[in-house]
Amino acid sequence: MKKEAIKFGRRDMIRSMGATMALGALCPQRLWGASSKYQLTDIRVPMAPDNPAVLFDAAKCVQCGQCKTVCERMMSVSGFYDLAKSGDVPVCVNCGQCTSVCEGLALVNRPEWQAVKAAKAAGKTVVVSVSPSVRVGLAEEFGAAPGTFCEGEVVAALRALGADYVLDTCFGADLTIMEEAAELVRRVTTADRPLPQFTSCCPAWVKFCETWYPEMLPNVSSAKSPIGMQGPTIKTYFAQRKGLDPAKIFNVALTPCTAKKFEIRRPEMNDSGFRDMDAVITTRELADWMRAEGVDYAALKPSKFDSLMGEASGAGIIFGNTGGVMEAALRTAYWMVNGKNPPAELLNYGPVRGMGSKKKRAYVKQATLELKPGLPVTVLVVHGLAHVREVIERIKAGKLKATFIEVMACEGGCIGGGGQPRAKTAPYVSRAMRQARIDALYADDARGTLRFSHENPEIQALYRDFYGKPLSAKAEKMLHTQYVSRAKDLG
Repeated sequence: MKKEAIKFGRRDMIRSMGATMALGALCPQRLWGASSKYQLTDIRVPMAPDNPAVLFDAAKCVQCGQCKTVCERMMSVSGFYDLAKSGDVPVCVNCGQCTSVCEGLALVNRPEWQAVKAAKAAGKTVVVSVSPSVRVGLAEEFGAAPGTFCEGEVVAALRALGADYVLDTCFGADLTIMEEAAELVRRVTTADRPLPQFTSCCPAWVKFCETWYPEMLPNVSSAKSPIGMQGPTIKTYFAQRKGLDPAKIFNVALTPCTAKKFEIRRPEMNDSGFRDMDAVITTRELADWMRAEGVDYAALKPSKFDSLMGEASGAGIIFGNTGGVMEAALRTAYWMVNGKNPPAELLNYGPVRGMGSKKKRAYVKQATLELKPGLPVTVLVVHGLAHVREVIERIKAGKLKATFIEVMACEGGCIGGGGQPRAKTAPYVSRAMRQARIDALYADDARGTLRFSHENPEIQALYRDFYGKPLSAKAEKMLHTQYVSRAKDLG
């Protein structure tokens, strides 16, 4: 297994604000016409009032320009469409990175914790699923060092706030790996669908692809994200095992990702016969809720996840990191092809890990390995949508070939999501903060004894008793989906 270098001639250009103008066809217009109802769009991003992920308060805007900088340079959204052509409707992938850099807090996560509280008061059974990155983020809100592992405290806080069940979304990550790895093996061995296969766990990336590159949608895995799989499984399998009425379950995803607020509202996310997931609250929102209810973080006694859908492997844990989905998928894909677990190298697969050094950041990582003799695969890991745009353009130009590509919209992966804690002073989310969170998730994987998704006993029971096997008809219906072109949003 060898690591391969990959070079992108225009990467440095994308990192420069002024150079965005030099991208020509990729960046048609940066300044909007005077007829727009959105003001100061040469300084800040236009934000629609009904954006499901982000709220904007113009009175708090200090015109720092940071929202536009990150949206343009890292996310490749602002400056890559024209309000005059989009009907004066802002295009947004709901990543929430603008909320992580806004100096005046004019841009914030759209809160949903009040809706969870109201559902509990109305007699609903509140089920909360906790994403991996939250457990290395929440403690920062209460003064702990970045990357402090606080899984037990997160669970305890949710119980104190009235959650009836607290489950681990890493279970959903293990389930996603089973389906996504099976799909990869099927594509590689039968050529039933085109390569490369892109991961589909990141809803901001999926929406980006739907908007700017709909021709690449057949390459995107049909497997839902961990939250996308967790939702319908709770309202069917979990409800049946617990004797619950699914109509009375209020499903909540606790996540670092604001784009999940958009994802759960997609019309296709109702395969349980109900709305699969009812609300999304971010790490920051949980901290706000705790403060509002007087829950003292320092006084919390660590608690554990509920037993059903609370067991997860280390492979599910590292989903929060750039490269983590790729590594987890390769571990199980190797097992699916060979009937045995992979060598130790794939339990610490360096070529897809990390963000590079401070001086030389690695936004694109590439490696080639053999799933079995005679079956080589080339894998890429990309974080930051500006760099995804570069990768796709090279693929379309025939200058880059790959088998499997992991995409995460946010720098560092989900650990750097738009709902994660901010520092009190700029830079509000630094590279060091991201790296500390990454290291904490890898450390949790390394100290565990269960490191393969396919060895999770609760996953094995779920397939035995409910889904049958990966890619079964039932699994395809409940755990997979298809995406549609949003190119019309560009005008």
